[in-house]
Amino acid sequence: MNILIVGRGGREHVLAWKVSESPRAHRVYVAPGNDGMAKVATLVDIKEDQHQAIVNFVKSNQIDLVIVGPEAPLMDGLVDALEDKGIRVFGPNQSAAIIEGSKQYAKQLMKDYHIPTAEAQVFEDVEQAKAYVMEKGAPIVIKADGLAAGKGVTVAETKEEAFAAIEYMLDDQQFGKAGERIVIEEFLEGEEFSLMAFVHGDTVYPMVLSQDHKRAFDDDFGPNTGGMGAYSPVPQISKRIFHQALHHILKPTARALVKEGRSFSGILYAGLIATEEGPKVIEFNARFGDPEAQVVLPRLESDLVEVIMNVLHEEPVDLVWSDEAVVGVVLASKGYPGEYEKFKPIHGLENVSEEALVFHAGTVCKKDQWLTNGGRVLLVASKEQRLEDAIKQAYDQVSKISTEHLFYRKDIASKAVRYYH
Repeated sequence: MNILIVGRGGREHVLAWKVSESPRAHRVYVAPGNDGMAKVATLVDIKEDQHQAIVNFVKSNQIDLVIVGPEAPLMDGLVDALEDKGIRVFGPNQSAAIIEGSKQYAKQLMKDYHIPTAEAQVFEDVEQAKAYVMEKGAPIVIKADGLAAGKGVTVAETKEEAFAAIEYMLDDQQFGKAGERIVIEEFLEGEEFSLMAFVHGDTVYPMVLSQDHKRAFDDDFGPNTGGMGAYSPVPQISKRIFHQALHHILKPTARALVKEGRSFSGILYAGLIATEEGPKVIEFNARFGDPEAQVVLPRLESDLVEVIMNVLHEEPVDLVWSDEAVVGVVLASKGYPGEYEKFKPIHGLENVSEEALVFHAGTVCKKDQWLTNGGRVLLVASKEQRLEDAIKQAYDQVSKISTEHLFYRKDIASKAVRYYH
């Protein structure tokens, strides 16, 4: 099979790596990809929003399967454009991707179908939003309604922080159209975790659990990011909670989308929190999480291409997972998630062990020199029998890379060790 992956980040790198391992994969392409993926795929100079160019490439290169990685092309209807031409594609259409594209829609869906989540209200007016915060108190969570690259969430510890976030989104329009409407929801106490699943209609095949680290700095300080690292498994989340999440959240959500005429096909990601009342939804995404994909897919022993094809053809899927632990640490440009400089040299990549998993997100190679080209630059992961060994190995490899222009968290997965046997 000839396979095209659409996207350019770390999630797409791990997808290309995993797909390239499949005996069913003949040629693997990534559009536009990044230079770090060149070992496992052929890069195609077409951007994610160039739908017609993607369709033309698929036809002229006899592509058998397209996998759409990021959320923006899903929300922009790339899947619809491909399906209209009879092209086999893995990812939800525009109508189903709204579960990520509008937090207001996702909240209403959960309310209508009794899917457990935080109490919330939607606002477009600054003063009404502030009045609601005054009524509810802090801590409280402020979210941009639309896509904001993982940065549109503020967990406000005080009313003043909440007011600042409201003004930042509604008055200053820092997230553009994505922040013209905001969702304010109750703060939930508990352990967060991510559960992703292969979904086709009302059929759901869950993956193993992972947990990412959203805040920029150690001990969960600093602003929210797209994710500063992740690990899998998540030993502090019991099998009972996993099954509750599957049967009370993921499966009912897939059925609800079918009933709503928005049947979902692709990866449904549930960002969850284990509360005293059971797991509740923090957010839904319509694609693999990033960086969660980089620690979950290395544990998948099944052939990813075969899994996707069987999901699409409604044939039985057998997911086999390694018992090993994977820990991934993100190296980000100094200043991220705020302003940062690009094209700064990255030294030491050649010293990283062949056994380590290095996934490129924001890099470019010019004249044999690796340079930064984004906020999140690299993810370095290690796979070991024991979680503590995976942590040690990941950080040993990270230490070989110069961090003059980069920073990383030093506590990825550390709190999980005491639960791990």
